[in-house]
Amino acid sequence: MNILIAPDKFKGTLNSYEVASAIARGIKKNMPGSKTVIFPMADGGEGTVDALTRATNGRIIKQEVTGPLAEKTEAFFGLLPLSSARNFSVAVIEMSAASGLHLVSPKKYNPLLTTTYGTGQLIKAALDYNPGQIIVGIGGSATVDGGMGTAQALGINFYDYNGSELGWGGQELERIDKIDLSGLDPRVKKTNILVASDVSNPLHGPSGAAYVYGPQKGATPKMVKRLDKGLRNYAQAIKKNLGKDISEVAGAGAAGGLGAGLIAFLGARIEAGVDLIIKATGLAEKIREADLVITGEGRIDAQTAFGKVPVGVARIAKQEDVPVYAVCGQKGDGVGSVYNLGIDRIFALADIAGSVKAACAQPADYLEKAGEIITSQLNLAR
Repeated sequence: MNILIAPDKFKGTLNSYEVASAIARGIKKNMPGSKTVIFPMADGGEGTVDALTRATNGRIIKQEVTGPLAEKTEAFFGLLPLSSARNFSVAVIEMSAASGLHLVSPKKYNPLLTTTYGTGQLIKAALDYNPGQIIVGIGGSATVDGGMGTAQALGINFYDYNGSELGWGGQELERIDKIDLSGLDPRVKKTNILVASDVSNPLHGPSGAAYVYGPQKGATPKMVKRLDKGLRNYAQAIKKNLGKDISEVAGAGAAGGLGAGLIAFLGARIEAGVDLIIKATGLAEKIREADLVITGEGRIDAQTAFGKVPVGVARIAKQEDVPVYAVCGQKGDGVGSVYNLGIDRIFALADIAGSVKAACAQPADYLEKAGEIITSQLNLAR
């Protein structure tokens, strides 16, 4: 039997490769003659670069960049090979690697000051490898700068009404008047840039970047109002200088407005994260060769139906008439909805371990046990 194991990470415990490996160990115990294919997945958030480089035998490149508060930090990006050759055709970037909230001490959270400059440096470094495509996974940001910092790192200059060049951070958005694209790295126009995101928020307003995501990045109510005002001015400046209206574009508010900046300045296109990852890894080809697909994530509930890895994987598997089992840490409200979206069975570690606490204490052991249980039932069904 050929079993494809394609889970997302179990956030806070194991990455997607570790999850898949543990399940595979359990399968081998009860079904040693089976073929297990470990194929870690992601949805564009944290762990995307690791998952994609492992799935495609790609490379991870480390790069020193400017962190959210202008400190130096080591970040990384991935290079994925063409399926037919060893030259690299796709670069993959996680914006959180350079501009993520985890890089800032909670005592220093301040989206008026934080910048996405380091994300722009990662894009610039990736361009040195002449990729035909760059995928930017956006999520987990420490910023609400509209992607202004990313644009600055790539050669774009911003000026206020007096002609003074602006600095970094969300506090500068309200001062933007002129945008000068003459210094933009010319390689950007030769590269197809895709944004992996499942966020549909607009740039500003009650559902925008400042109001929805600002507080979790340290913004006080006063800061939120100031940032939203700045994002409105930013949108007006982009419309005046570039002739592009990005105010109401779905997803423009992702990662503190980075989505807007990538669309406006780099000509990027936003796509559902898991769909982008599925295409980039060639998952469909692997599924066609499988007799069973095992996917999963830390928690399966009603939200899983909205662009999460298990349902994305199941959708492709059902097109090929391949059964899909899902493994999760625990089930949540609305879990029944995923059965209508291609998942045939769900195995929760909390059920196997007896409690969520026990499952979280030894996730790898219980994932291995889940693999044993799955194969035991497959053997009985034969």
